[in-house]
Amino acid sequence: MSETPEYVPPTVWTWNKDNGGQFASINRPISGPTHEKPLPVGQHPLQLYSLATPNGVKVTVMLEELLARGHKGAEYDAWLIRIGDGDQFGSGFVGANPNSKIPALVDRSGPTPVRVFESGAILLYLAEKFGEFVPTDFSERAEVLSWLFWQMGSAPYLGGGFGHFYAYAPSKMEYPIDRFAMETKRQLDVLDKRLAEHRYIAGDDYSIADIAIWPWYGGLAKGRLYGAAEFLAVDEYKHVQRWASEIDARPAVQRGRMVNRTFGEPSEQLHERHDAGDFKTRTQDKLAGAE
Repeated sequence: MSETPEYVPPTVWTWNKDNGGQFASINRPISGPTHEKPLPVGQHPLQLYSLATPNGVKVTVMLEELLARGHKGAEYDAWLIRIGDGDQFGSGFVGANPNSKIPALVDRSGPTPVRVFESGAILLYLAEKFGEFVPTDFSERAEVLSWLFWQMGSAPYLGGGFGHFYAYAPSKMEYPIDRFAMETKRQLDVLDKRLAEHRYIAGDDYSIADIAIWPWYGGLAKGRLYGAAEFLAVDEYKHVQRWASEIDARPAVQRGRMVNRTFGEPSEQLHERHDAGDFKTRTQDKLAGAE
């Protein structure tokens, strides 16, 4: 049985357009727009440009939670950015996020539009704008922000690391899958031990830490990411499972999961959201389909 030759990195790396797996067509080593395309603008103060990946779900859940608490200023238009089609490289989107990643938010409630990119930054911006889901007490705030930034630093090992090599790479490779599976399970253990002592991630109160972490690690616990629930034995993290189920049952979370969703059950998809009534229409369609 012949062994695969060891890869020897070249002296200078060059881009191989054909070597990138499922997302090869949208990956490139340079930034900036590839085409001219202005962003649409709806009627509400907050304009979201996104897709229902875990990072996108963070923001739609946050907005729906704010609306559930009565903040009418949190009304928003959610425009679909199809990353597989390269929408994130349009000139308008690059103007909102020079990093060409979803989600991007533009706040038009003031005299000058404010762009906010990176999902953690958007959560913090909205929390501070509306005074919700982040404590004012100095030590409690520090705990929430520590876990928020834990998610931002940890999830790339889950998504770009484990998820990529387990689900999307052109071929299965033992070393990276083993390496990132180990790290993913370590992260789940961190959360499980924390949640053994606290109802929510940062303590007794639901916060932007939960909203940030749940779409990734709650989604993993619920078997929604990468088809890897059995491989990672996620059922053994009982406290993560309890927390994931509790958040999963929140009506605002259920609505937030639907927005900009283009995959899964059609009844759970709401490609764009421009009014709260859009959910009622989707619910009516779901009920009609069940008759």
